[in-house]
Amino acid sequence: MDAAELRAAFPVLEQVAYLNAGSDGPVSRQAIAAATTELEHQRDAGRATAHFEHRRELCDTQRCHYAGLLGAAPENVALTTSTSEGIAIALAGLPLAPGDEILCAEGEHPGLLGSLQAARDLRGVSVRFVALSRIADSLGPNTRAVTCAHVAWRTGETAPVEALAALADSGMPVLYDGAQAVGAIPVDVEELGCAIYAGSGQKWLCGPDGTGMLYVASAWLERLEVTRRGYASFSEPSAGIDAPLCDDARRYDTPSLSAEASAFAIAAYELLESFGWDAVHARGDELASELTLRLAERGHAVASRGNTTLVSWHSDEPAAVKTRLADAGIVVRDLPGTDLLRASVGAWNDGHDIDRLLRAVG
Repeated sequence: MDAAELRAAFPVLEQVAYLNAGSDGPVSRQAIAAATTELEHQRDAGRATAHFEHRRELCDTQRCHYAGLLGAAPENVALTTSTSEGIAIALAGLPLAPGDEILCAEGEHPGLLGSLQAARDLRGVSVRFVALSRIADSLGPNTRAVTCAHVAWRTGETAPVEALAALADSGMPVLYDGAQAVGAIPVDVEELGCAIYAGSGQKWLCGPDGTGMLYVASAWLERLEVTRRGYASFSEPSAGIDAPLCDDARRYDTPSLSAEASAFAIAAYELLESFGWDAVHARGDELASELTLRLAERGHAVASRGNTTLVSWHSDEPAAVKTRLADAGIVVRDLPGTDLLRASVGAWNDGHDIDRLLRAVG
């Protein structure tokens, strides 16, 4: 892998040490060119039937790309606007009754917690929280679903995927928040055995805001209710109130994905793919491991993590340190409600970025 060539695709890296793909990935020249070309075509040609057909073709390509990265068939992947939307679709569609329990890991992202709150407040479902490391061993008599992040957003800790796969094999639906995994580490939904896997397009895939994916296992396509329906949900939209739903995951598609967003997402994906996903994953992991080691050598308390691209460490004043680092041209984030700072290390970063961060934090 030519790391320098990949790095050169991201203009932001000429200015700053950008270590924040866990929020939004850096934007490539190729992605900007693709979105610009698409918008200029709309400006010049208008947006009539051909535009709509072209938009569908772009969605098909985007879906196939996402499916390939998940190890899934395109028929099992819906296009969403975010991980949060995918989780919301899934939790709203699960067959749950008052008194049923959802088991969730502690410390999850608000995007997941919001949907759990809705299930509790609107459907009478109970939500119980346990440590991520114990989640596969903590089922109760009323547990009907288990949900957690594949990679914890605060620390980079990984879920106990083998134990959760065994749960899934027993029939328990497992729902993953894959926001910090897709594009960052290898993902294979068949090996995970999960019913649901939601991911983001704007983070480690370096796509635009407002893109994401939702994998629904074949066994759940008919069991997961479609609680939000619109034009994109139907195989024959012209059939009126009795229009049939698509017979695959397209029934869960967002209705609002623009052609320029898809063009952006496709170009961003194809840039990373051209360097080989194995190489992209390995380089991110290698750089994150180097940062972890060097922070620890300097006396910083690094949060427990897995083989991922997130590195978090404790700080007495995380918000103030984040601001000071930003002023020095180093982009990380603090994590509200904690004393943690988080660096998101991707294949596009290099040793220079790590050196700048370490010099600044001391």
